[in-house]
Order: sequence, then structure tokens, then C-alpha cells
Amino acid sequence: MSGIEFSLKAVKNKPSRKYRKGSKYDPIIAAFLDSPDNLVEVNVEGKDANYLRTQLNKRIEVKDIKDQVKTSVVNSILYLEKTE
Repeated sequence: MSGIEFSLKAVKNKPSRKYRKGSKYDPIIAAFLDSPDNLVEVNVEGKDANYLRTQLNKRIEVKDIKDQVKTSVVNSILYLEKTE
């Protein structure tokens, strides 16, 4: 035999997957929209600017506010800009 220990347990059905209602990046967008500033630099400790741009763009898409907020990365710094 293979020498691996395992167990099997019969179940009636699989549990449904739990989805998050929001994102940990939503507060960044909310704070920016509430601020009087039209252009801000965003820094999140331990996160790369391009990664942040991707995550924020996903949330902007879901919230359908592409006409209000734009992201850009220049010299490894993420910027949020109001477009209205």
C-alpha cells in the first residue's frame, strides 16, 4: 500500500459557496469619492501598485462607476482620479 492515511465520509450534498458582499478595497474607493480631492496617490502596505490597480478596477467595474473614477500607475505609484 501507499502508506498515506485518509478517511472517507459520505455526505448528502455539497455546501454552497459563500461569497463576500464587498471587498477590502471598497473603503479606498469610498474614501476617495467622499474626499474633495480630484487626484490622490494610493499606498497599501505590502501591495504592489499594479496589483492594487487590478483589484480597484475590478471593484470600480462591479460598482459601475467607471465614468467617475480612473486608476493609473506611474513610476510604481497608483493614482486615483475623479473623471467628472
